[in-house]
Amino acid sequence: MAEYSISELNKVKRGPKRANYDIDTINSILDDSFLCHVGYVYKGQAIVIPTAYARKGDVIYIHGSLKNRMMLSLLDAGVASVSVTHLDGLVLARSAFHHSANYRSVSIFGSVRKIDDSDEKMEALAYILNHMVPGHWDNVRHPNTKEFNATLVLEIKINTASAKIRAEGVNDEQEDHDLPIWAGVVPIKQVAYDAISDTNLPLDVKVPEAVKLYVSKNKSI
Repeated sequence: MAEYSISELNKVKRGPKRANYDIDTINSILDDSFLCHVGYVYKGQAIVIPTAYARKGDVIYIHGSLKNRMMLSLLDAGVASVSVTHLDGLVLARSAFHHSANYRSVSIFGSVRKIDDSDEKMEALAYILNHMVPGHWDNVRHPNTKEFNATLVLEIKINTASAKIRAEGVNDEQEDHDLPIWAGVVPIKQVAYDAISDTNLPLDVKVPEAVKLYVSKNKSI
């Protein structure tokens, strides 16, 4: 298994037994979501912003307006830190101290590049939309010249990364096991419901197959 080398930058220090540096595992966590949080510094102030992303190989794409302060700050810095987290369960212990959560998280550290080539830029925008709903790019109007020119697309090359994963039950103190207090795990999953069509749609416009497939794969049972 290929792994990212452990450095001072990506080393998981708190709870190192839950650390994972396997590239396939990290990519899997990235591919299971389309929302990341990006850290940057603007005029000396640290800021974290959620934004959509897509992964292609060892890079992720993000986009925003030409005047977006996050995008411009990342370009100025030349490097980026990005995190993705999935909440998989609430771990409810007998004691308040041992309450926790099951999760899968990734921290990425990479170099930033502005995508100027028109074909590459359009492909990146398609990746971002299709990462949200696979195949949906083929169902929508593509950006016109004005929209395209007003959009800044950045590539963040994943130079190194680490994952941290908790997937276990309650870890109470042994002496608390006989207490008459319930303990256990409440699993959590993000689910999709049936698509709600816009009220202004022409009567003959139906929900695209890509959207219906996304709903069926992510629907609550």
